[in-house]
Amino acid sequence: MTAESSERAEHAGTGASYAAAGVDIEAGDRAVELMKEWVKKTRRPEVLGGLGGFAGLFDASALKRYERPLLASATDGVGTKVDLARRMGVYDTIGHDLVGMVVDDLVVCGAEPLFMTDYICVGKVHPERVAAIVKGIAEGCVLAGCALVGGETAEHPGLLGEDDFDVAGAGTGVVEADHLLGADRIRTGDAVIAMASSGLHSNGYSLVRHVLFERAKMSLDQQVEEFGRTLGEELLEPTKIYSLDCLALTRTTEVHAFSHVTGGGLANNLARVIPDNLHAVVDRSTWTPGAVFDLVGTAGDVERLELEKTLNMGVGMIAVVPEESVDAALTTLADRGVDAWVAGEITDRGERTTGAELTGTYAD
Repeated sequence: MTAESSERAEHAGTGASYAAAGVDIEAGDRAVELMKEWVKKTRRPEVLGGLGGFAGLFDASALKRYERPLLASATDGVGTKVDLARRMGVYDTIGHDLVGMVVDDLVVCGAEPLFMTDYICVGKVHPERVAAIVKGIAEGCVLAGCALVGGETAEHPGLLGEDDFDVAGAGTGVVEADHLLGADRIRTGDAVIAMASSGLHSNGYSLVRHVLFERAKMSLDQQVEEFGRTLGEELLEPTKIYSLDCLALTRTTEVHAFSHVTGGGLANNLARVIPDNLHAVVDRSTWTPGAVFDLVGTAGDVERLELEKTLNMGVGMIAVVPEESVDAALTTLADRGVDAWVAGEITDRGERTTGAELTGTYAD
């Protein structure tokens, strides 16, 4: 992980310098030193070499235990949630969000996340700040069981303000071909199991910021009784990482599919794993969305359907399992501390035009 601009300008003989152009290589080197201890905590036995190389190395001979290994890859960021982290000066949680967005896309097909790389773009390298971001990414990788094998910290003076930053990441996982999960496994009568989110996760923040700060004129340091903490603390609550919980589920019972509830909301994301001839019906009365969802709706006069197609509404991951696997699935998740419940079922599509729908009214 080096701190260098994506554009390299040559200034030889002009009296100019990279530092004068706004790129501080020494600060980048300091950031690398500070982040090393956190990256080391994510190390898996298959990882070769250390931080600072041009490429991260992962021993692919570990895949020999698979008969037909399929590699899965995913890339994502955390959107405008980074703006709230910047405004609050809190940088050690946003990495959890990044990891969750990437690895939980991988696990949807049944893949075990193996390793990640990150990309951090800043207006100016503040070593402690960059290290705090990487600390969060490393902690997220530990929670996901994957290694952080490398990345890039890029300084973009003139394009970003000195305090501005963005983060993105890419991950690779592996799944045995015969164990690949997805729409082709789903059957009529399967149960839809919902797993609770930790809050907004990392989607819908453009709407949230518009509603709460521009329309309702709320402030990040404002105490909100329903939250028992400030608005900013609630909004920065890290994304829950489900990958190890989902993998545990596949080892203890039969699972047909997972759906990661991200941008687009629960129904749209669930529909992505439902075959054309079937339909998922999810009953709203089986859970109560957290107070933050109600606040966004009431403060901005946002209609329920608009909220549901933008936010996760309290459900971060869905598992579709055979009816006979429900008890075992719920027991496994409960043993792992995951709040989960049966939220719906799979039916024949009939005349319906969508793959999934929400019915009923949320519980009080």
